[in-house]
Amino acid sequence: MEHFFDNREDASTAAAERIAGALSHRLATQKAASLVVSGGTSPVQCFEALAHADIDWSRVGVLPSDDRWVPSEHEDSNEKLVRSNLLVNGASSAELLPFYSNELSVDERATALDREIRFVPFPFACALLGMGTDGHFASLFPDAENLDEGLDLESNTLCLPVRTEASPYPRISLTLAALSRSDEIVLLIFGADKRKVYEKARGGNARYPVTRLLRQKRAPVGVYWAP
Repeated sequence: MEHFFDNREDASTAAAERIAGALSHRLATQKAASLVVSGGTSPVQCFEALAHADIDWSRVGVLPSDDRWVPSEHEDSNEKLVRSNLLVNGASSAELLPFYSNELSVDERATALDREIRFVPFPFACALLGMGTDGHFASLFPDAENLDEGLDLESNTLCLPVRTEASPYPRISLTLAALSRSDEIVLLIFGADKRKVYEKARGGNARYPVTRLLRQKRAPVGVYWAP
């Protein structure tokens, strides 16, 4: 499903409406629902729109698709971004699963998170993801040594530590096996360069991790793009 817009606000609003619908559908049939969200600048307008959605947010659990290994008050923290832009207004009662811990190493925390994630409502109602110009999504970067494990749909690993030349910090990321356990995936991307990468990935270019996301059949992917 491709949705192309003339501006980012319209794309963000449409993505937020789609996510809200997915959450409402899950909440209509079970006590709680889970939402995966990405970091970066692309989802901010979507977060702001979603925070006003008429949803019982007290029954929603939110978790990042990935995060940098920095404290939650750090400017580069995805947790900080989510708390500041999504978990406000009506969405302030949602519960966020933090990735960072100052008591553990990044590898130890990834192992612990892999266990913790299994106790949130599955499947995820929706996963909101972004994409880099190198074709990465979440923190599944092309140069990560454990990329194959991260992209293995049949892997039992839901969460792993990632080290990449693209980031000064180690990271923790959900795997494709985890993200594909979503009722649906919303891929929100902006700009001409990312549109070109998306078109190549859609065509099957194996150099881009996002190609594997688009080709998996477990969770439908809706693409929301604007210049």
